[in-house]
Amino acid sequence: MRLPRRELCHTAICLCIPALLFLAARAAWAAAPAPESPRFRVVAIAEPGGIHRPFVDAAMIWLNQLAANENFAIDYIQNTDKINDEFLSHYQLFIQLNYPPYNWTQTAQVAFIKYIEEGRGGWIGFHHASLLGEFDGFQMWPWFSQFMGGIRWKNYIASFADGTVTVEDKTDPVMKGVSSPFPVLHEEWYTWDKSPRPNVHVLATVDENTYKPGTEIKMGSDHPVIWTNEHMKARNVYIFMGHHADLFENQAFTTIFRNSIFWAAKQKPLH
Repeated sequence: MRLPRRELCHTAICLCIPALLFLAARAAWAAAPAPESPRFRVVAIAEPGGIHRPFVDAAMIWLNQLAANENFAIDYIQNTDKINDEFLSHYQLFIQLNYPPYNWTQTAQVAFIKYIEEGRGGWIGFHHASLLGEFDGFQMWPWFSQFMGGIRWKNYIASFADGTVTVEDKTDPVMKGVSSPFPVLHEEWYTWDKSPRPNVHVLATVDENTYKPGTEIKMGSDHPVIWTNEHMKARNVYIFMGHHADLFENQAFTTIFRNSIFWAAKQKPLH
């Protein structure tokens, strides 16, 4: 049976529309820009639990947002099992989010030492990264103690105290745009057996006379809390603060963290 001309046209149109839509979709897909590859890659080793978990969780949220805004990639690990030369070769920056300097595999220690001493990437450490001594049945890692300025952990303010931090080197890129002095609330300030100052470049110190409430747990007149070890090829920053999640509401702290990321990774921010 032969269809009338009008029905033939209608049938042809019905058959053509899906094909046209398919072709249009292909053209649009082909014309769409490819996703931009990340400018650099960061790995953060995060303390998996305990009292510092809220800080770590807040740091992840903050870092993920910064990575999205500034087009870099960030991965997270919770132990050192994956760390070796090949693993670290993918990253321009290594962040220790309160992960302590003990209970590392031997392979991870060797790879990390190369990474820092040969300048294969940058490093930022927070809070627990200077927990140097004998803890949880592990001996102190001597190399890491030297990396941190030759110090050993001595004591801490378990009941917490507010304190005032003063920027010592205002010309350093890590301290760009940071008001000084600035408050840090509810921190468990560490003391070490000595000041790391002879072996590191100090960027900021805490004034122990500003502790509220007052405490007998003090180092003395020189108490560095942010520093960099310029004897290493890797750009590195240690930031003592890192106990509470509310640090991410402290503009001075987030500015220091942000500056440290781009400086240590040898990158420039987009915004």
